[in-house]
Amino acid sequence: MNTLFSSIGDKLARYLIKPLANYETFQTLSQQQLKDTLQPGDLLLVEGNSRISTAIKYLTQSTWSHVAMFIGEQEGLESLLEADVVDGVCCVPLSKYENFNLRICRPVNLVEEDKQQLLNYVIERIGLQYDTKNIFDLMRYLVPVLPIPVRFRRRLIAFGSGDPTKAICSTLVAQAFHSINYPILPIEVVACVGDKQDFYENAFFEKRHYSHFTPRDFDLSPYFEIVKPTIEGDFDYQKLKWQE
Repeated sequence: MNTLFSSIGDKLARYLIKPLANYETFQTLSQQQLKDTLQPGDLLLVEGNSRISTAIKYLTQSTWSHVAMFIGEQEGLESLLEADVVDGVCCVPLSKYENFNLRICRPVNLVEEDKQQLLNYVIERIGLQYDTKNIFDLMRYLVPVLPIPVRFRRRLIAFGSGDPTKAICSTLVAQAFHSINYPILPIEVVACVGDKQDFYENAFFEKRHYSHFTPRDFDLSPYFEIVKPTIEGDFDYQKLKWQE
């Protein structure tokens, strides 16, 4: 029975990843800009152009449908690690997302030991398969006119079988950052009220369950820096040439 469901899930996955027509790219990032900007541990948010991307963007009310981690130069591996619907947890080249709208999210002030632990966590999970239960669940939400109240959509995206040998893109990334106690969108419990400067001394943080995270949460998180290569360095808007 498991073999049958895996076979059906694989066929559904291949159907869902087919690109849709009329995808529009707004950014002008080159591969060289990405290579010059990305650092190990950075996250690359992707606005996908497939059927499964449509379902995820609808449920999360967000531009971003996928998240991958930049792991840098690792022997025998491509520089971008992701949980892919068909290939499972794998490494892919940056060129895979050359014609997509992207956003770079960077964890701030990671100590070297934690950064290495973060990278080790995701690299050790290469080869895990994508959670096919997630694929069956997403099939129900391909019709964007379904009357699902916004307040319930975050819960609906918390899919998956819970099997540790399977992965979903945002779940894998959330687990990796939880492993080094780096905050994403923690629940803040203030033990006693004090000055703002004393907040971190007076508050305790509770981790949300990793299955509740979506790609947009890394964009919304106050603990990740948004990096835009086009305005890094010596950007000067006055040098732009406009066509009348």
